[in-house]
Amino acid sequence: MNEFEFIKNIKKKYSLDLVGDDCAVLPKDASTDLLISTDMLVEDIDFRLDWTTPELLGRKALAVSLSDVAAMGGSPVWALLSIGIPEALWSGRFLDRFYDGWHELANRHGVKLVGGDISRTPNKLVIDSTVGGSVPTGAAVLRSGARAGDSIYVTGPLGGAAAGLRLLNEGLRFDQSASDPRMNLLAKQLTPTARVELGPRLGDSKAVTSMIDLSDGISSDLAHICRASNVGAVISVNDIPFEGEVMSIAGSVDAMLDFALNGGEDFELLFTGPQEKLSLLNFDDIFRIGEITETVGVVELERDSKREVLPPGGYRHF
Repeated sequence: MNEFEFIKNIKKKYSLDLVGDDCAVLPKDASTDLLISTDMLVEDIDFRLDWTTPELLGRKALAVSLSDVAAMGGSPVWALLSIGIPEALWSGRFLDRFYDGWHELANRHGVKLVGGDISRTPNKLVIDSTVGGSVPTGAAVLRSGARAGDSIYVTGPLGGAAAGLRLLNEGLRFDQSASDPRMNLLAKQLTPTARVELGPRLGDSKAVTSMIDLSDGISSDLAHICRASNVGAVISVNDIPFEGEVMSIAGSVDAMLDFALNGGEDFELLFTGPQEKLSLLNFDDIFRIGEITETVGVVELERDSKREVLPPGGYRHF
């Protein structure tokens, strides 16, 4: 049983109706709903300290949760941050630098830290990030609204984070001052950009029927939408936008596709909606990559006029 099957089981067992989207949606007042998302980052599972800096890690810890709020069409407002830290990191300047990076990104988006917790761990760093946001009442974009005939879009080029992960595994390290174009790929992995401004714009358009952020890759995240919406999907290989330097790292078209489809952590938004409505809007930074179908639960990949089933891929914790 993987983590997604576990979540499905506890939802059913305990009737957890609010679980299943990027954020929980709770009533706040007559005009606003509250969005809440939480993410856990564990050393040597989600990051490695020899790959990154405390500042970059602080930014990423917040960015992954900001992305969840954006995927619901909402705007972030406040955050909670809890950290389990080993004594070796506690005694140095690691936390000061981590919080500097965290607050740099928070200030950029008007997010206020309102609390959290700190505890000691035996030897690994654990970060628990919670972000609260707001969205107009009843306007949160769920995963469950896709309909057959809707077009499928992404908000930017893909595969960069997975290519960056490969480079890190191969020994390359991030140097912001270096002119090496591969640094862009490392940045995609180490300090991702959440679509904080574009998410609410898409939600406000009223043309988007479902949305999710690409944390696990198209193959898994599109499958989440199809499952929640009781639909299927087909993706065109020729329409997938790739990060510029990805092909030189991948070495082949199939490897490049694997980066985009299964790599994850690009944190672009994947969304659906009627093409005739979305084409009328002024969105220059969106790419149509496929269409929602009536083949319930089946995601297909179209290449050279042939279709093949695209199984959910990417990283699994269990």
